[in-house]
Amino acid sequence: MSLIEQAARRLEQLRQAGIMVPEIESAAPSYQPEPPRQRPAIQHSPVVGATSRVVTLDLDMLAAKGIVTPNAPRSFIADQYRVIKRPLLDNATNREDGAVRHANLIMVTSALSGEGKSFTSINLAMSIAAEMDKTVMLVDADVARPSILKVLGVEPSAGLLEVLEGKADMASTLLRTNVDKLTLLPSGTPHPKATELLASESMGALLDDIATRYADRIVIFDSPPLLLTTESRVLASHMGQIVVVVVHAGRTLQAEVQHALSTIESCPIRLMLLNKARSIGKDSYGYGYGYGYGYGYGYGYTQGYEPRDNAASAPSKA
Repeated sequence: MSLIEQAARRLEQLRQAGIMVPEIESAAPSYQPEPPRQRPAIQHSPVVGATSRVVTLDLDMLAAKGIVTPNAPRSFIADQYRVIKRPLLDNATNREDGAVRHANLIMVTSALSGEGKSFTSINLAMSIAAEMDKTVMLVDADVARPSILKVLGVEPSAGLLEVLEGKADMASTLLRTNVDKLTLLPSGTPHPKATELLASESMGALLDDIATRYADRIVIFDSPPLLLTTESRVLASHMGQIVVVVVHAGRTLQAEVQHALSTIESCPIRLMLLNKARSIGKDSYGYGYGYGYGYGYGYGYTQGYEPRDNAASAPSKA
């Protein structure tokens, strides 16, 4: 017989003999299982329409500046940008073996400042927004001297740099516009380490997400001049296509153009656009433009447009 059984038997004998023996309560606390903890919900980024701000562009004002606008009658400049965008779109939608990675990410830049890259970026985005099956995001990536919002008449706001710093998410910084299929991403607040932010892993991850999230999206980056900053060279390493804007013949030196091209040799597709080129009369069939593009180290020329009727109001600086 175990000690416990002996003690129990002795207690029973004492009770039968009339001796009061108090009941002994267990000192061990009763176990109350904890309710199951709720796993914190994963916070997904909200959809663009839920938090993005809507801005209204003054289309009449933009048209007066020589900007392509929707629903405007067919014009010389609109046809110019139809020609310019076509090879870019063909490259972006190429799904064959050997297609360029991130070909839907298109950087517009220049050798020096004042060559019309922002004017070209906006017009190219507007023209692509007119496509039936494409959407376009216009990114002001000239983080040192942003100008896209100023040209469009939109107040500055948080943007790309805040997203890279983790201070804002993409959905809250995107600006929807009254131009169907056109969305804007501002550059954000100037930052002393802008180059490092553009070269960070966060930037690479952001561009991968932008490039692959929507199959119909074309992304235009208005970047700083290649010969004046390092940001554009860092940005170029992520791009699928680069358009180098060149001012009309006789102003930009050939050596400057060649130097600019040498800084982006790693980009698989590089195109050149001759901005403010003189052309034959605007009423002539074909308008007198030429175009071309190249892969690897090759490049071509696409003549841009110099507004004659509203030359004074057309933006001359990027």
